[in-house]
Amino acid sequence: MQAPPTPVDETQRLRALTTLCILDTLPEERFDRITRLACRALNVPIALVSLVDRDRQWFKSRQGLETSETSRQVSFCGHAILQEGPLVVADTLEDSRFSDNPLVTESPHIRFYAGQPIHGPDGSRVGTLCVIDRQPRRFSADDCAVLLDLAGTVERELALVDRAATDELTNLSNRRGFTMVADRVLALCRRNHQSATVIAIDLDHFKAVNDLHGHEAGDRVLRTFAKLVHAHFRSSDVVARFGGDEFAVLCSGSSCEALAGSYETLAADFKTSQLVREYPKLSWSTGTANFNPLSTATIEDLLREADTQMYRAKTWSKQL
Repeated sequence: MQAPPTPVDETQRLRALTTLCILDTLPEERFDRITRLACRALNVPIALVSLVDRDRQWFKSRQGLETSETSRQVSFCGHAILQEGPLVVADTLEDSRFSDNPLVTESPHIRFYAGQPIHGPDGSRVGTLCVIDRQPRRFSADDCAVLLDLAGTVERELALVDRAATDELTNLSNRRGFTMVADRVLALCRRNHQSATVIAIDLDHFKAVNDLHGHEAGDRVLRTFAKLVHAHFRSSDVVARFGGDEFAVLCSGSSCEALAGSYETLAADFKTSQLVREYPKLSWSTGTANFNPLSTATIEDLLREADTQMYRAKTWSKQL
């Protein structure tokens, strides 16, 4: 058996998948409708919307299969996400990658597989729409076209999921999206005994921009500041806008001390940015909260602590 190689964009791909906040959610008719249609249209007993996570593939929708996930090591979909077009295996017993795979030699006894990659809103291949048979079979060009069309429908549904968790102005996560991702990240940190840091950021004197220059200018400021903040953290960190001039960042595996370099470069780039040249009174305040994996702290607890630290910093700055 050949385990699927790791895609070159794995970090971005996993971030896109996590940001969707869809893993381990309840079944939904909008996805089940697609897998039912795939079974009927392609005359197969099994159809799945499979999302390829770090160590597993998890099925958002499944027809003809009892289990809700399998190890990524044995997954066919882990191979399918390595390419843009469909992965078609007409007979698994004649393919050295899969002939001794436990999903072939044991239940569900896969003999035929076709998987079309599905993309997240950022273009990353986050999983597949796949169809499976217990008998070898041919898969025509027309069959591939049907699978591609149905995969496109899955992608449109994922785009709707993403919008519900995204701030429309900045394209960062909104508070709902941040909280859902953060709950998952903190659970992983607990499991792996890793620390994390929550950062609260306020853009100071922003109201004056709206009052003096109008809301269109204010929107430009928020978009520019969002890009600046996002650029100074890792692709694995979660950056969000909660509304108004309030932002938050969750950095896993990092302490406040380890993030000092990010603060320094962000502060330096902010001072020389077009924002400050146009609006010299703009500044930003920040507060942080460290997450201990042995604690029972929730993301809301950490946000409150970071907010408290930030407002203390604001008060101290005004006194100076």
